[in-house]
Amino acid sequence: MPPITEILVLVVGAYFAGAINSIAGGGTIITFPLLLAFGMPAIQANATSTVALLVGIGGSLYGYRANLPAVKPWLKLFIPLSMAGGMLGAWLLTHTSEKAFTHLVPFLILFATVLFLCSNAVRRMVGLDGVEANVQSAHKIAACLLQFGVAIYGGYFGAGIGILTLATLGLIGKTNILEMNTLKTVLGASINLVAAAYFVWSGIVIWPEALIMTLGAGAGYYSGAVLSTRISPDRVRTLIIVIGFSLSAIFFWRQFVH
Repeated sequence: MPPITEILVLVVGAYFAGAINSIAGGGTIITFPLLLAFGMPAIQANATSTVALLVGIGGSLYGYRANLPAVKPWLKLFIPLSMAGGMLGAWLLTHTSEKAFTHLVPFLILFATVLFLCSNAVRRMVGLDGVEANVQSAHKIAACLLQFGVAIYGGYFGAGIGILTLATLGLIGKTNILEMNTLKTVLGASINLVAAAYFVWSGIVIWPEALIMTLGAGAGYYSGAVLSTRISPDRVRTLIIVIGFSLSAIFFWRQFVH
């Protein structure tokens, strides 16, 4: 069992990660570096963070249940791709050396942060001139390939997959934000579930920390749902971006300067 100080920090960190995920997404940018800070190896920290944040999936899916019938045809197409890609990404993580993944960490955090920085631009981009009824086969194929790539990245690291999924939906002409968020949530859940299952099967999840953070994240998801009507998602997104750029700078310094 971790020391009491570490337990408290992990619970608080996971709480804020859960709340951030509930409001705007991006909680991984907090939980993953936090585990690294307590000395957990990078690959195990990534796997443990993924499992710890699964607690919010059920509530997220339940919240979008009314929109599921409208997006059902796309779910049939994208869920198998997302699950296959998520499994492949998780497999790639477990077959990456600890040293190589540690060197990738600053780039992954920076990439995820840039995605969040561009999230509003992506939303505007995918909402332009989309006519779902006239989606051509070439666009469907491109969307499938892109979503498969998103899923691989999601299984490997995960932060920012919601923004990437929005880009996929732009190729099929989706413009209804509720339907887009429903698809994004279900596909993200599919990726994370298979990745977490593979991490558990591989034995790389550190369970004491995972369970501790699950408690904090569960409370955070609930608080985020309550506060989402009072706090501007843009303010939360700004906080995530500041944290992400700061962490990436710290990890770049540790890896390549210090």
